[in-house]
Amino acid sequence: QVSLAESGGGSGQSGGSLSISCVVSGGDVTNVCLGWFRQAAGNERERVATFETDGSATYADSVQGRFTLSVDSGSKSTVNLLMTSLKQEDTAMYYCAAAWPIYYRRGGSACPEDPSTFAFWGQGTQVTVSS
Repeated sequence: QVSLAESGGGSGQSGGSLSISCVVSGGDVTNVCLGWFRQAAGNERERVATFETDGSATYADSVQGRFTLSVDSGSKSTVNLLMTSLKQEDTAMYYCAAAWPIYYRRGGSACPEDPSTFAFWGQGTQVTVSS
């Protein structure tokens, strides 16, 4: 069982920066796929950024170049999302999530991106961006 706990977030202004973190426990962070998702009021949950099995990060087009996903080099169990050049449309509840990798019969693996394939979720942390 993997547990995730988000922290950070809060309120920020357009053009500003905020950082949110997620502590992963109950599992080895190197054996699960981790990522951030968000859900704005009235909208479906959408992917923000996720790690690939090789450790690289991929981003939704809406945040590419503005958000940075990283893992603490020391603990290896804290996932961070640095959000810069904030926009009002970034306002949402942000969730940290974990999924098991997809293993292919012919070898290799990949991390999913569809939120419905992520089995473990944190409680979420609110990010509100004002003009």
